[in-house]
Amino acid sequence: MLEGKAHIEDTDMPVKMQIQAMTSASHALDLYDVFDCKSIASHIKKEFDKIYGDGWQCVVGSNFGCYFTHSKGTFIYFALETLNFLIFKGSS
Repeated sequence: MLEGKAHIEDTDMPVKMQIQAMTSASHALDLYDVFDCKSIASHIKKEFDKIYGDGWQCVVGSNFGCYFTHSKGTFIYFALETLNFLIFKGSS
């Protein structure tokens, strides 16, 4: 379904979770305008909170910088269509 469209830049997530991340992103793009990055990010974050427990963060856009600490096995950064997606569970 997503082959050819999605490109993973970096991740430490298990494969099943990576597939969920890209599926959630694809679904959000079906629901919201590509320019509505806040709604897309909110949709993905809420799906991950529901499936994997609270504490997920999601950043969506075409140009952003970030610096964060994440829980091991919960990070993915990928491109889908014209947007970049960063999903992770925060850590202290």
